[in-house]
Amino acid sequence: MTSLAAPWPIKTLAELGGRVTSGSRGWASYYSDHGSLFVRITNLDRSNIHIDLTSPRFVRIDPLNAEAARTRLAPGDLLVSITADIGIIGYVDESVPSPAYINQHIARVRLDPKLADSRFVAYYLSSWEPQRRFVGSTDTGAKAGMNLTTVSSLSTVVPPVPEQKRIAAALADVDSLIASLVRLIGKKVAIKQGMMQTLLTGETRLPGFTEPWTDVRLGDHVTYVKTVALSRAQLDTTSPLRYLHYGDIHTRVAVSLDAAHEPMPRVAANLTGRAGRLRTGDLVFADASEDPDGVGKSVEITAVPPEGAVPGLHTIAARFDKTVLADGFKAYLQFIPAFRDQLLRLAAGTKVLATTRSNISSVTLPLASVAEQRAIAEALRNAESEIEVLRVRLTKTRSIKTGMMQQLLTGRTRLPVEVAS
Repeated sequence: MTSLAAPWPIKTLAELGGRVTSGSRGWASYYSDHGSLFVRITNLDRSNIHIDLTSPRFVRIDPLNAEAARTRLAPGDLLVSITADIGIIGYVDESVPSPAYINQHIARVRLDPKLADSRFVAYYLSSWEPQRRFVGSTDTGAKAGMNLTTVSSLSTVVPPVPEQKRIAAALADVDSLIASLVRLIGKKVAIKQGMMQTLLTGETRLPGFTEPWTDVRLGDHVTYVKTVALSRAQLDTTSPLRYLHYGDIHTRVAVSLDAAHEPMPRVAANLTGRAGRLRTGDLVFADASEDPDGVGKSVEITAVPPEGAVPGLHTIAARFDKTVLADGFKAYLQFIPAFRDQLLRLAAGTKVLATTRSNISSVTLPLASVAEQRAIAEALRNAESEIEVLRVRLTKTRSIKTGMMQQLLTGRTRLPVEVAS
């Protein structure tokens, strides 16, 4: 790649031969469980230009119907959402089945291929600066939207068509890598979920473990750490004492917490009274949830700082006997169906479901030996580590794509012309 200032011309979609139309109303009577693809705004994704086919809706309609013929999609069409969440850009490639149609919330733009490469234009309109301009080009009124004239007046830089194609192909290659990483992460997540379902219930045993599991009443092997009832307004950013808030448990994806190194709210020691200090291996629950799936949500403490950490308002900090529940395994209690079912059955409340110490203590579970628990936890952590490595790679690849768009779509960096051998 070479760097070169490029005073590319700027033209409107209309100047590029853009023929603009939008979908029709009244498609509900044609909805079907199968048939032709019906593209809606939910099939457009602001993070990329490709049509999302994971949640399709279908219609059965005579392709010779006038409205069907008018709104039918073809490879190379450019799509723009024009109501509500405006300015989401889509590009119809060969992966979109034919025939396919659009509803009234999407505008279809068909450019003259001699004047512009529509995939390049899709990438350009999905980049930061054009997206910012979309906001300023919306029609005023009670409901945000763009009319077809506004869509026709959208502008794009116009390098020579061969260069447009090279830029679009380079960005499409990165998109393909991103898509493959997303698919691989999804596959790995599904595998990990399957592992949890079988390993945590004893349906599948790891090699070398044959000892029967035994029923354990959790209340016979637990003590509880005194919590401190503070609001966020009482937090002290200058204090070294960490504070675990129930809201931070609910919003957390990871099942463990390194309180010694991860960012945490701070609280002054003189506000904590006789609150207990957390220790490695403590399992801290959020004591309430509006969502049944949130009942039993917890984090296991894997490390604590010398200055200490305290469990905060609306948490339940449980300290289990480590000869019964192994460190590392406790984090996965929340995914054991028998554990969740018993907590959910006991949860009090209508809009908010409460978990209590007595509820946790009353749970009886079949548990493996501590040695097998450690092996199960290690297998699940290894699966999570693989996923995390892929997620980091995905984040980096998306950053690379953003940088490429900033360089290639502005002409700051030019792709060399391929010379035939």
